[in-house]
Amino acid sequence: MLITSRGTRRWVIPQGWPMKGRKPHASAAREALEEAGLVGEVGKVPIGSYGYGKRLKSREVVPCQGEVFPLKVKSQRKRWPEKGQRSLRWFDLAEAAEAVHEPELRDAIQRAKLLLSSVGAAHVSDGSRN
Repeated sequence: MLITSRGTRRWVIPQGWPMKGRKPHASAAREALEEAGLVGEVGKVPIGSYGYGKRLKSREVVPCQGEVFPLKVKSQRKRWPEKGQRSLRWFDLAEAAEAVHEPELRDAIQRAKLLLSSVGAAHVSDGSRN
């Protein structure tokens, strides 16, 4: 699943700031829930990372580095905190890789395809760090 960013409306994966007291993979799972309503089993090892600019409310763009964690989605809630603030769409992995702008994110999505061929269905989410 990809979601649109709130500012530029480009296709991205759920992403956010690190959460105090949470490991990066747990933060990634939390962002997937808050931004897309996704509930599932998150992998503890990132399958990639990517750089991007995060636009703050002040309009300043801050360079960030996000780690990409696989998420085996078990369900999608009917309601979630950011529902209605973004568009979301399920893509197959080849389409998702084409839809994103960040080359390193594209590479991580393509790596997910290799991971899927060995372990079954999963989707990706992000635990970002600036």
